[in-house]
Amino acid sequence: MDLVIQGLVKEFQEVQSLTELPQSEAFEAFAAYCVLSSYYENEFSPDDFRTGGGNDLGIDAFGVVVNGELYHDVEDVRAAVDGASKPDIQIVVVQAKTSSGFDTKVISDLAENLCHVMSSAPLPYQASEDVRNLRDCLTAIYADIGKLSSRLPQLHVHYVTTGDQVADMVAQKAHSAEKQLAEPGLFEVVEFHCVVRSELRKLYRRATTKVAATFPMPKKVFFPKVPGVDQSLLGLLAAKDLVQHILGDESGRLRKTLFNDNVRDFQGYNDVNTEILGTLRDPVRRERFAVLNNGITIVTRGLTVVGDEVHVDDFQIVNGCQTCHVLFEQRDLLTDAVHVSVRIVHSLDEDLINGIVAATNRQTVVTEEDLSVREEFHRLLEDYFHRGRDKQQSLYYERRSKQYSESKHIEKTRVIARAQLTRAFVAMFLEEPSRSGHLKSLLDARGKELFAAEQHPILYYTAAATLYRVEWLIRNRRIPSSYRPARYHLLAAIKLRVLGADRVPHSSKAAVKQCERILELVWDQYESERLVLELLDPLQRAIDAEPGVNVRLGEIVRTQRFAENVRREVLGTAG
Repeated sequence: MDLVIQGLVKEFQEVQSLTELPQSEAFEAFAAYCVLSSYYENEFSPDDFRTGGGNDLGIDAFGVVVNGELYHDVEDVRAAVDGASKPDIQIVVVQAKTSSGFDTKVISDLAENLCHVMSSAPLPYQASEDVRNLRDCLTAIYADIGKLSSRLPQLHVHYVTTGDQVADMVAQKAHSAEKQLAEPGLFEVVEFHCVVRSELRKLYRRATTKVAATFPMPKKVFFPKVPGVDQSLLGLLAAKDLVQHILGDESGRLRKTLFNDNVRDFQGYNDVNTEILGTLRDPVRRERFAVLNNGITIVTRGLTVVGDEVHVDDFQIVNGCQTCHVLFEQRDLLTDAVHVSVRIVHSLDEDLINGIVAATNRQTVVTEEDLSVREEFHRLLEDYFHRGRDKQQSLYYERRSKQYSESKHIEKTRVIARAQLTRAFVAMFLEEPSRSGHLKSLLDARGKELFAAEQHPILYYTAAATLYRVEWLIRNRRIPSSYRPARYHLLAAIKLRVLGADRVPHSSKAAVKQCERILELVWDQYESERLVLELLDPLQRAIDAEPGVNVRLGEIVRTQRFAENVRREVLGTAG
């Protein structure tokens, strides 16, 4: 393996806590992380997207991106597609080899195997559960073909090695693979891309760097000094430059993570957004766009202005989410005469930033419940997770995208995003591990019971610590990785075994006392491993009791029936 890549893989293993993996598997996880990060800018666990084991048909990892969100399990994909009126879908497949070159046979075999996976005919080979999961994902995507009438999914296959060039014969074989995969007519775009080591280095560097942008803004004015604000300015930006330099990534896709601080996602073509579209279609009105539209607000933690050029680093668009989405989707309508007013605020003061976010969102029709994502409770959790704790017991609550991406001293597996924390808390303390799948339905059902000011933060820290320990055991192969889909049921089982069947109070000293019992066990590596291994027996009994043949564990764990069976087995009350 190339020495530079070898060093990057080693660094990756350390920050992702994958040091126990053999080199070939570590490279697969590294390649999956690099490739998938080019489609999805938020943090994720790359080991979750590896296929692992045998009978993977040359598919080392895969992910499905639906409207900017990354999924792996069929139930998540199905829920995401069902919930989207016009789904934008990319299917990403990764094959990774540590070899110093590309093998044409690998390309041919992978293309042939993918054709079998895409076909409705029975697979001619024995396939792993992960491959069957990919096939089920495709079935879920095409279940309602009417939704795909305006835009078919895209297929991106990445063959990653440590080679430094792609020979002509390899390029021709990759082109043939594209034609073979495109023949059934299932995809709008088919790409079979050979990733050389120089590109792999760039992908890793991009994946571990906070979002940045450089763009021309010749027409601007600086605001007077404001307490808490390092610098702020107001300017006119060509809409084409906004789309090209800020909104779009290097692959031409919208950078959805820029809008994480907006409390509402794109609302589709409602009355307001239809009016924006009408302005862009009118040759006279679009030249007045800058005065007809409220513009956008960018909050950045890094700002450099040199002449007409502006550079922002670690930034969010906190106002103008709807405008940006319409401009990006209708970029073919943009002319040089279309401009957008842009306000840029440079500050490191978190209180001030939160105030700007809340204020700009209140200027639109946003409920107080929507604004709950900016409440003080989340900042309290951020401090509570690691302040004053031993390094081995520190966790990091990520309130904003890639908040800790450039912190080399922090293991990325100790960083927990809001979605992960929500699932863990619901599994352990709301006792609903079967609902841990799709986040939107989870928030719809139990949202009012989450991140409430009266709840003690130790509940969330305990859920996060328990999830960290279970995933550590899976990642380091202390328990079989086949149990990964049931990890939230293991969280619920740990709570049941340590504390019993009674619900843990959320706001009293009793909550602290009971959570400390779980934490004492979780942070003891030997005792926690012993307990989880012990809990695999009742978990397996519940799995074996499930009706049906060849039903994937990923489907089984989504049912309330299974959750109740696990509960009975753990408590010893099964009939």
